[in-house]
Amino acid sequence: NQLVKHLGGKVKPVLSLNQTEARRRVLNLYRAWYRQIPYICYEMELPVNDKQMRNKVRELFLANRHITDVRVIDMLVIRGQMELNDTINKFKSHMHVMAYFNEHQNPKDFLSKFLAGHSNE
Repeated sequence: NQLVKHLGGKVKPVLSLNQTEARRRVLNLYRAWYRQIPYICYEMELPVNDKQMRNKVRELFLANRHITDVRVIDMLVIRGQMELNDTINKFKSHMHVMAYFNEHQNPKDFLSKFLAGHSNE
């Protein structure tokens, strides 16, 4: 706790100096994803259209809307840029991208758990 107080004002930002700059970086990343979506869908031959892909990107960005710490925002932007570069350069396969669209729900009743191969926990 004393370490946090001691370093509180001395921790350097990752990229952005303030909220405005962090917001600009997030919007630039969002626009970069939007520009690349048609090429990603075409090159990877995804069974989703551009609109579905854009909705998923929007959903993923809005999931982190509540974050206000500039350093955390910067780390998420860096991660998002790496994801975009990996996707564009085809370091991610078709299945990696489609994993974002698989809404997996955990089985709740006994029979569903049994059929899914879960032990009785």
